Amino acid sequence: MKVPISWLKDFVEITIPIEELARRLTLAGLEVEAIQYVGLPLPAGKVEGHTSDNLVLEINTSGIEWAADKIVVASVSEVMPHPNADRLVLCKLYDGEQEHIILTGAPNLFPYKGIGRLEKPLKVAYAREGAQIYDGHQPGQVLTTLKRAKIRGFDSYSMICSEKELGISEDHEGVIILDDDAPVGAPLVAYMGDAVLDISILPNTARAASILGVAREVAALTGAPLKDESGKMKDEGGKMKDEGGRVKAGGAAIEGRVSIEITNPELNPRFVLGLIENVEIRPSPYWVQRRLKLAGMRPISNIVDVTNYAMLEIGEPLHAFDYDVLVGRIGNPLQKGAPAGRIDNPPHKVPKIITRTARPGEKLTTLDGVERTLDEK
Repeated sequence: MKVPISWLKDFVEITIPIEELARRLTLAGLEVEAIQYVGLPLPAGKVEGHTSDNLVLEINTSGIEWAADKIVVASVSEVMPHPNADRLVLCKLYDGEQEHIILTGAPNLFPYKGIGRLEKPLKVAYAREGAQIYDGHQPGQVLTTLKRAKIRGFDSYSMICSEKELGISEDHEGVIILDDDAPVGAPLVAYMGDAVLDISILPNTARAASILGVAREVAALTGAPLKDESGKMKDEGGKMKDEGGRVKAGGAAIEGRVSIEITNPELNPRFVLGLIENVEIRPSPYWVQRRLKLAGMRPISNIVDVTNYAMLEIGEPLHAFDYDVLVGRIGNPLQKGAPAGRIDNPPHKVPKIITRTARPGEKLTTLDGVERTLDEK
């Protein structure tokens, strides 16, 4: 299980070095197999921990350090066409000290090409000349130092970074677009530097199979109080929280709009549904995407991501169903987006969700495209 330190800090204050935390967790039975540093300084020597039966365990360390004076938050105010290359653009960028013209071929900047000054500048991760980053065009993680060069008639001495170049993920399809709260000119390491603990969760430590579960262990091992983060979340639109900062529990009524059949109450004693209407499917905020990637998951969309985020954070598996699709599958004559009929309001049908074990020989095609044969277990 991969546990980003920044996420852990949402639930418990961490006052000891990361390496010492890894040692204590290992001694307590949560064996930390590796530490990945994502921007934060790497330890000077090797890191060792002792298991509960007094075996010495070497903890693998890897990663990249983002120099505070070389890799900073910057803003892009305009994306201009390159006069001699269709696959390149020129970005007008401010790094908190001065303005630069930066050459890039990042495809996610092309939609902004030639539209003039951006109404809302894009916040990006900017590496200055002399910065050490990973080479985005090489397989694996190959360190390189940014040097001044001439590319298509323009001086190139710095760059806007992708996640691969900063060691966040293997994604090199575009540059990082940060959230709006990123402070221009601030060292990137201060804004989002992180480290990830790779913990071996054994059957007897299933209590720690979530960020909150690990936070409880950290609180017990260090004496730091566990923060009360239940029911709290970022509220970008100002509509989700009440005056006390708690998430509003109210939502669309679901009674009579769907039915549940549980075929094996011993395995599945309870199934809880909630209905969310007027949903706009779009990418999640970058801070959510980054945490999911550091935890080993791939961001999909805001709806899918929030189910995975909650599962990782509190250990509760969730799934999002498209209600319009469910209604369409049962031949409901209602138009998409119209309120579905109720069980007590014929002739409209309502969707039924059934939880059951697989039938012997039943086949299922998983998300990786592989058809798998199941059994009743």
